[in-house]
Amino acid sequence: MTEPNLEAKYLGGMVGSAIGDAMGQLAFHYPDRDKLTAAVERVAELSYTDDTAMAIGLATSLVNKGHLEGRDLGDTFRLNFEKEPWRGYAAGPPTIFSLVRSKGITYAEAAQKLFGGSGSFGNGAAMRIAPLGLLFHDSEKIYELACASAEVTHAHPIGKDGAAVQALAVAQAVKLDSTEEFLPSGVVRSLIDFARTGEIRAKLELLKELLHEDVPPTIAAKQLGQSVAVQESLPFAIYSFLRYPSSYEDCLYCAIMHGGDRDTLGAMAGAMSGAYLGFEAIPLLWREKLENREKIEKLALELARKTLSETV
Repeated sequence: MTEPNLEAKYLGGMVGSAIGDAMGQLAFHYPDRDKLTAAVERVAELSYTDDTAMAIGLATSLVNKGHLEGRDLGDTFRLNFEKEPWRGYAAGPPTIFSLVRSKGITYAEAAQKLFGGSGSFGNGAAMRIAPLGLLFHDSEKIYELACASAEVTHAHPIGKDGAAVQALAVAQAVKLDSTEEFLPSGVVRSLIDFARTGEIRAKLELLKELLHEDVPPTIAAKQLGQSVAVQESLPFAIYSFLRYPSSYEDCLYCAIMHGGDRDTLGAMAGAMSGAYLGFEAIPLLWREKLENREKIEKLALELARKTLSETV
């Protein structure tokens, strides 16, 4: 076994997230591992949801601009939504798009108006953050960049904090050597120290305890949560990766086979695992059946080239 290079890790992160999303969506219909595996063999294509559509939007904006620009990111999200409104978007993004158009305000200002002015603390900003975690995996400003990406649709501090923690988890996965000893406790400690809201930090502390006590996934899922709230889904996605770091397949099945927001759990866990293990660790059949595979792979490689060009 050799350590995957940067391009393989970027491909793994992007494709791994998209497949996690698609597999999670399929798991709603086949909530059993054997039946899901059989279903994947039957279907012609693994179709993704808004999770991946928005990750594609983020990657596209980053590639086109070379940096994070809120207006361009929001416009890219809006155009992609208008082309494919059937991807499974919640009410938040289209409401924000409408407010921006009708009121002439920024996306961040529109996002702040949701939920009585508190903004959303859903997992929608974290589910799509993989491209940013990949591109800025060495940046000291990754927290601020992740929040700037999130606030286009998620203004609540918890929503932004969750996106930042997921971005760091992906960034760490890129930097960790998969051929060396894996230490889950060190990863969790760094995420706890990185988080800035009590809600996210408390769940990560619980995650650390569950891993230390070797609590099985069925119990961990109930204690950590699996809802659309980011503090009740991201921790279990991280748990899935840290419990099964050496297998993309086992990590993903752990994330999506215990109920809850399966597609987003799969997208988040799949991004971490793919960025750590690399592209080749993802089952070939799954890669071949992924919808828009060539586009997703192209974006991943363009992000990798931007990173490599800046380090030369």
